[in-house]
Parts: sequence; structure tokens; C-alpha cells
Amino acid sequence: MAETATAGAAGEKQPRSVRVVLLALMIAMMLAMLDNMIIGTAMPTIVGELGGLEHLSWVVTAYTLATAAATPLWGKLGDMYGRKGTFMTSIVLFLIGSALSGMAQDMGQLIGFRAVQGLGAGGLMVGVMAIIGDLIPPRERGKYQGMMAGVMALAMIGGPLVGGTITDHWGWRWSFYINLPLGAVALVLISVVLHLPKKRAEARIDYLGAALLTIGITAIVLVTTWGGTEYAWTSARIMELIGIGVAALVGFVFWQTRAAEPIMPLHIFRSRNFTLMSVIGFITGFVMFGATLFLPLYQQSVQGASATNSGLLLLPMLGAMLVTSMVAGRVTTNTGRYKIFPIAGGVLMTVGLFLLSLMDTETSRFTSGVYMAVVGLGMGCLMQITMLVAQNSVEMKDMGVASSSTTLFRTLGSSFGVAIMGALFNHRVQDVMAERAGDLGSKVTEQSAQLDAASLAELPALAREAYQHAVSAGTHGAFLLGAGVAVLALVAAVFVKEVPLKGTGPKTDQAPGDGPGEGAALKAPAAEAV
Repeated sequence: MAETATAGAAGEKQPRSVRVVLLALMIAMMLAMLDNMIIGTAMPTIVGELGGLEHLSWVVTAYTLATAAATPLWGKLGDMYGRKGTFMTSIVLFLIGSALSGMAQDMGQLIGFRAVQGLGAGGLMVGVMAIIGDLIPPRERGKYQGMMAGVMALAMIGGPLVGGTITDHWGWRWSFYINLPLGAVALVLISVVLHLPKKRAEARIDYLGAALLTIGITAIVLVTTWGGTEYAWTSARIMELIGIGVAALVGFVFWQTRAAEPIMPLHIFRSRNFTLMSVIGFITGFVMFGATLFLPLYQQSVQGASATNSGLLLLPMLGAMLVTSMVAGRVTTNTGRYKIFPIAGGVLMTVGLFLLSLMDTETSRFTSGVYMAVVGLGMGCLMQITMLVAQNSVEMKDMGVASSSTTLFRTLGSSFGVAIMGALFNHRVQDVMAERAGDLGSKVTEQSAQLDAASLAELPALAREAYQHAVSAGTHGAFLLGAGVAVLALVAAVFVKEVPLKGTGPKTDQAPGDGPGEGAALKAPAAEAV
């Protein structure tokens, strides 16, 4: 059968073809990660031309909501109907949304088209992870961790720089149009080189489950986006959203036990390792996106760094993450052992965040860079290992939902991290400003606790000094909270069971409670007819 092509049949073709496919997958991954980074830099220019400043946040929120809601559905569709066609469809939808966003004539159109773009983006990361899970046995997958971490680091560092350059020289619309040639290259390469067996499922799509999950995720993301900013945390609107979200998710879980083809089969959570990786992924997203939000703000406001090169400010963290991810991948490939990395990652991430919480107005850039590097080392041990272990914990037929679930938990973690750490930061900044600068301090931060470089430069010396102390206090609270949350990742890592990676050796007896695929080192399909 095509689904179980032998290693011998695919052996000669695999190295070259897999490299070409991986190039296409990395381009698609870059599209998904680079988009928000580029758009963030272009937003002031977009608002200047289209207006609608009051709806500015929805340009990002619409994309984030659509991405989070669509992620589980894309994973399930790939499992049911084949990954190649599903993945290519998500790329096409993303490119359609990009083209329409570039042609938007007002803010309302841009928000709607960004939602279309987000629906496609939900399938990009899931498709990349699931296809890699199909093509490459877990034992060999570690080799490619550095490549994925490198793409992530490149997107975070280069995104703001690319966005600024494109906006200044070509105009903001090319921030969206730039996706089209890159996406076209990925589509052509995947169409020509990637050959996976076609599937045709008899079961129908679980529309009710998809609707309930979408409502639940949408409510959660809106709570974390609006809480403490658009609405008070105790306001009726936030309480309504919390009630809707909880009711929808409870209904979703109940329905998944009865659906013929559930959108997120609950049996995958019987695997202890899969559940633990979901928890660790959520915490990693919580910490990572909180750190990338507040570190540039601290360095710009307190250390006087240039906002233009904000992506470069994260280089110590992202560089350490890249190196560690490559080392972890190589060691996992060579030894087949991986439990040490989640544990080391939990320790390093906790220690690094605690060190970041010690920063004040006197901390040098070198010292803060060392602290960031410690956090990066921890995240490098966790970023790709979580996906590797999660995929190794399920059967091949559930590879898509395993990838999408892990991605979804990381996305939700980032939403909670930005919201909770942001609320703590804002509250602390406003308190310290009121203490140090009185009414002037309260007036300065009544609109926002995060001032841009231009606003900061216009402040009187007393208010500027007070704001620097306030930002130091705000980041102290945010990173101390992050360190506390990171401890949970360490606790989860301790309970990970080191199960042989699939494709590494003979079958072993399955231990009770390990869940599907954990107790046996099954041989993975070799490149599935690539």
C-alpha cells in the first residue's frame, strides 16, 4: 500500500525530495510567523491612509481569532482527506486573504480580509508539523528542529525590519503582497515534489463540534484581548464572554464523546505524554510571547535602545533558542532520548525569567542580554521537543489532530500570557507613575501604560524618569509571574515518560496508561511515497 511504502522503495528518493519539501514547508511556516511581525510595523501608515484608529486592534484580533478557531479544523481535515490537498488549500486561502488585504479601501474591509487570511494561516503551521510528522520518523525528526527554530528566530528578528523597509519604499500594501510570490513558490514545490497517499473519509465532518470549539476559542481570545483594555475585567461584557466560552467548551467536550468523527478525539488525551506536552506547550506560549512583548519595551524605555531595530533586541534570546534547539535535535536523533530536554528547559526558563524580573533602571544591556539568553536556552529545549513527543504519543491516523491541538494550546497560551502579564504590567506602571509623578504621572499613562519613543521624548524630565522606574517595576511583576508559571512546565516535564521514538527499534510491550502509540516503538511510514 502507498501508505506504508517501504524504506527500500523510498530510500533513494527520500533525501533529495524531502529536502525540497522541507524548503517549501519552511516557506509556508515563514509566511505564518512573519505576517503579524511585518503588519505591526506597517500599522501606523495603514491607519494614516485608511483611518479608523478606533478599530486598529481588530486588524490583529480578527487574524488571531480566525487562526485559533481554524487550527483544529485544518488538523482534522488533513487526517480525514489527506494532508497535501488540505495544506495547499490553506495556502491558497491565506494568499487570497493577503491579496484582498492589500487591496482594502477602508478599515472595515481590511479587518474582514485579515480574518480570511487568518483562516488560511490556521492551516499553515498545522500542515507543516503534520506533514513533517508523516514524512520523517520521530527518531530522525530532531535533525530538522534547528531549521524550524531558525525560521522562527528569523521571523521575529527580521519581521519588524522587513516591515519597515517594505512600508518605507514600496508602501504598506506590499506588506501583504509580499506573501504572494513566496506562497506561489511553496505551492509549486509542494505540488510537484510532495506525493502523499490520497484519503477519502466516509464519515462526515463534525460541524457541531467545530462550531462549539470555535465559539469557545473566540470567547476566550476576546476575553484575553479585551479584558483590562477595552472593558474592565469585572464588566458585564467580559463576564458574558467567560460564560459563553465555558458553556461552549463544556458542550464541546460532551459532544466529542458522542460524535462519529470528533474534531478533537478525546482519546488522544489518554496518553500521559500528549497531555503533558499540551500543558508545556501552553506554558511555553504564555512565557515566550509575554517576553517578546515586554523585553523590547523595557530596552527602549529604560535602556534607551532604538525602536527601529526592535527585533534585534531579542537576538540573545532567539540566538540561544536556535542553538539549543539544534543541539537538542541532534542529541535526540543520535540517542533517541529526550526527557532531559523538557526538564532542562523548565529549569532554564524559570531561572531566566526570575533573572529578568531583577532588572531595574541600572541594569546594563549586556546583563539583560545574558538573562535573555538563559530564557532562550530554556525555550530552545522546549519549542520543538513538545511537538515531537506529542506526535510520538498518538497513532498515525491522529497525526493531524495531535499537531493542531498542540499548536492550539501554544496559541491560547500566548493569548493568556500577553493578556495576564500585560494587565499586571499596566497596573504596576500606573501605580508607580502616580507615586513618583503625582497627577502628571496619572495623566501620562491614563490612555496607555505603553508609550512609544516619540511620546516618551516629549515628557518632562521628572515624568520621563518616573516612567523608566515604572516600566522597571512593571516588567519585574510580569517576569516574576512568568517565572511562577514556568515552574508548572518543570513539574509537568518531571512526569514525562521516556517512550522509545517510533522507528527506533523493535516493538515493546505497551505499558498501562501510556495511550495509543506510546508503549511501542512502531516503525513509521518511510516518507509515505514521497
